[in-house]
Amino acid sequence: MQSRTPAGRTGRPRSVAADAAILAATRAALVELGWSGLTLGDVAMRAGVAKTTLYRRWPGKNELVVDAVAALFDELELPDRGSLAADIEGVVLQFAAILVRPETKSGLMAVVAESTHDDALRERIRASIVDRQKRLVLEGRLRAQQRGELPPETGPEEAARTVDLIFDMVAGAVVHRTLVSAEPVDPEWAEAFTRVLVLGLSGNQQETRGGRQTATGPACSGSGSGSGSGSGSGSD
Repeated sequence: MQSRTPAGRTGRPRSVAADAAILAATRAALVELGWSGLTLGDVAMRAGVAKTTLYRRWPGKNELVVDAVAALFDELELPDRGSLAADIEGVVLQFAAILVRPETKSGLMAVVAESTHDDALRERIRASIVDRQKRLVLEGRLRAQQRGELPPETGPEEAARTVDLIFDMVAGAVVHRTLVSAEPVDPEWAEAFTRVLVLGLSGNQQETRGGRQTATGPACSGSGSGSGSGSGSGSD
């Protein structure tokens, strides 16, 4: 695990082992005690470190819990399974498996709830979890473009919008199904979800000119749904 020092802090090098022990103790305390019951003193005791060691690394509970949750999502890897669809299915199943772990559910739900009235916490979630995991979208999109499965974007602004959209669709759908609906993300669901996502990405490439959207890519090939023309209906 990579050790991340909070911004603005200097001093002797941090112990990766101590960091890992503290973050693991934080997740265990969240499962057992919940957000309101968790204290930095209890985490230090569980981790077997001095309170001063913990406070040198994290100034408060918010920062500690976000980093404890973020470390779980750092386990995600984008598999190279030979196609865009297969790669997406692989990472969706990994993501769902992490979300159903008790420490992930407890930690993520707690920090999201607290962030509704704490702008600084919301920004830390964005930086430490959301922005960090967009690496998977960047890697997957580049790989698909190199395979010829996706066209290159016309510029950096379009590329950034595409990355945001893909991340929001995957994260939103999987988090909602797993944590809100409490439904399983099994291979069948992952395949069906991926089919919808890939069709949206590669079915019809559109560009806006003078306020009009014109289809510039090939029409979506048959899925047996009876949409004969493939001309824009069902394309966002």
